[in-house]
Amino acid sequence: MRRWLTAVVLMALLGVALVVSNGFQPRTGDPAPAASGTPAPSGSPVPSGTPVPSVSGVPNPSGLATVRESQLPAEGRRTLALIRQGGPFPYERDGANFGNFERMLPRKSGGYYKEYTVPTPGESDRGARRIVAGKAGEKYYTPDHYESFKFIAEGK
Repeated sequence: MRRWLTAVVLMALLGVALVVSNGFQPRTGDPAPAASGTPAPSGSPVPSGTPVPSVSGVPNPSGLATVRESQLPAEGRRTLALIRQGGPFPYERDGANFGNFERMLPRKSGGYYKEYTVPTPGESDRGARRIVAGKAGEKYYTPDHYESFKFIAEGK
């Protein structure tokens, strides 16, 4: 019995070690995507493949549709400003590793992406909106808690 228990504990520890070494960040406390009521960014997005250079000079490496910074909700533009100035950020999880488990963004090594909250008016918690920033300066907006992403053309 004791060997069995030791084996189970060792397997659990090995599993935790593998998850942690892959850059896993638990999402406990994050709400499920809002079914409705989350305002969509104003204006229409730029079709995928349309080159829209950003002021930061970062090209769209993803092939995802592009949204201009000016089309983001006001809270998204404020979050971008905080990212550019390095904070301070209003949420404890802002700046946490984003694991890209959905595989919607270009695949990079663990720790490459960081996530930041875009507050949602009327929500009592963090809401579903985020900006995900890559180490090369590229940024993506998700209005629906990682169900979809758009590349952000900054300064446009």
